[in-house]
Amino acid sequence: MSLLNFSIFHPVLMLSAFIGTADGYYHNRMDECVYSTSDYSDMVYLLSYSFNKAVELQYNSTVGKFVGFTEFGVKRAERLNKDQARLQQLKAQVDTFCRHNAQILDSAVRDETVLPKVKLSSVKQAEGNHPAVLMCSAYDFYPEQIKVSWLRDGKLMTSEVTSTMKMADGDWYYQIHSELEYTPTSGEKVSCVVEHASSTQPIVKDWNPSMPESERNKITIGSSGLVLGIIIAAAGLIYYKKKSSGRILVPN
Repeated sequence: MSLLNFSIFHPVLMLSAFIGTADGYYHNRMDECVYSTSDYSDMVYLLSYSFNKAVELQYNSTVGKFVGFTEFGVKRAERLNKDQARLQQLKAQVDTFCRHNAQILDSAVRDETVLPKVKLSSVKQAEGNHPAVLMCSAYDFYPEQIKVSWLRDGKLMTSEVTSTMKMADGDWYYQIHSELEYTPTSGEKVSCVVEHASSTQPIVKDWNPSMPESERNKITIGSSGLVLGIIIAAAGLIYYKKKSSGRILVPN
């Protein structure tokens, strides 16, 4: 998987041009390239003409002709669609404009990407009729386009998922958090899947419910305390030996 689905990262390349005003009104032209696969096989070229922010005429490469959205736009589309040479030139824009610029942009993104740090944790244990809640957090990644999803025994989960907006850390990096509500069952496999341009493969974190997080935290804290105790004891022993070696024994 190369840069995953570009529907996540670069769904639209846009070039907008202001083409005139009259008595406070203005016209605008916009070229767009829409795609959702890394090989650009579904690339679509759109050419839109707007009047006062309302689209009145659009060319779509998948349709192969202009379509009008206003009375004036319909009449203009009928006239433009008679020019077959013009329609062929616009269809060629899928390769000459869209794919060309998409490759340049995607290469630039790959050069600047930073892999997200992913953490999977328990927010709430299941109690009675209340479901359990897991949180999947992705930190310190760039660029901001990212996708976080959940799998339960390999099946995508959607209705039980809530996610925050991507949040800027203020240091060019971003973070996002996603929660899953579910009722645990024995032997199931729950996974958080993070897809980002910095990795050619999804980052998958599997949840291990065999030990409650509170117990894991107790073990972690206990282990840390044990290590700290050993360090303090060793330091005390070294200090005692140094003090003892400096003493002079005087017989009574």
